[in-house]
Amino acid sequence: MTWEEAAAGFSAMGSEARLQVLRCLIRAGEPGLTVGAIQERTGIAPSTLAHHLKFLTGAGVIQQEREGRSVINRADFKQLEALAGFILSECCSDQVRKVANNG
Repeated sequence: MTWEEAAAGFSAMGSEARLQVLRCLIRAGEPGLTVGAIQERTGIAPSTLAHHLKFLTGAGVIQQEREGRSVINRADFKQLEALAGFILSECCSDQVRKVANNG
């Protein structure tokens, strides 16, 4: 994952409303949710929700798929795991270096 991809992903989660939508989709799992179901669960106005979904999709943290007349939204678990791995990849590495230099 590049710094640019990571920044876009974390930026997409940088608002309370988008984070709420993403958590809603994470809770739904692989089946995902329609826009209407997300709106019911979050209480976010439809026009505002459309904006947030576009932002999350553009950053690659959710995927949308048309099924008949509905659009199904799903969390992209692979991308979310990659973001978590990116931010945690160097966890405590400075602490390990400090112990190695003092030992």
